[in-house]
Amino acid sequence: MTLSVAEARVWAGRGHRVDLLVEGWPWPDNGALDDPVMQWRRVTTFDARVGDVPFRINLRLVARHDGACPHLLPDMRCGNYDARPRICRIYPLESRPFEAMVPERRLCPPEAWGEGMPVLERDGLAADEEAAAILEAHRAAMVMDVSVKQRLAGLLGFFDAAMAGEGFAVCEVAPWALIEALEAAEMGLGDGPDAWSIVTNRETTRAMLADLECPARLVAAGVGFLGSFADLGGG
Repeated sequence: MTLSVAEARVWAGRGHRVDLLVEGWPWPDNGALDDPVMQWRRVTTFDARVGDVPFRINLRLVARHDGACPHLLPDMRCGNYDARPRICRIYPLESRPFEAMVPERRLCPPEAWGEGMPVLERDGLAADEEAAAILEAHRAAMVMDVSVKQRLAGLLGFFDAAMAGEGFAVCEVAPWALIEALEAAEMGLGDGPDAWSIVTNRETTRAMLADLECPARLVAAGVGFLGSFADLGGG
């Protein structure tokens, strides 16, 4: 579950794990700002450099738990319903404005989408006013939190990113340490790192970046790297 900074502080305050998932896009020409996808990427990321190559870094705070959500009750109800994160409140709507809501991508039972059920979306917009307001607040937080998350990376000393589309570099941090770092970042303390490195489980990507003199290293998918593809090392 993707969390805002405020939600991550609450989640970690209850002793639950929150990880940082980090990906980066090469951004040599400031992006095509007339493209809504590129516009969204720009406002939800921060500037960085990998070697001499400009990148945009997307850092997500995500709730981590093994198995079912820790708030799931035996009768399958939510034990945190009144205080659940916005990402839960807007489900099954898409959090990103350029993504269409596709039932096949969701785990709702088929009857949730049948005739006679409430309309969730009209012409790409949330049909329910309350859901629309929550969705807007969720998206606004994704933009407003960018500078805090940039400082957070610096305070935690984490400067790795995966190439966007290949997976995520993962920073694991104890709940109490995350809370301390978030509080400091929200007070404006710490400087976000400008110099980043790329981690990848694909030798072709590492070699391409090496040709550009970008710091990159080959890793296996696992604890510190969530790969979108099977490991493809150099042999």
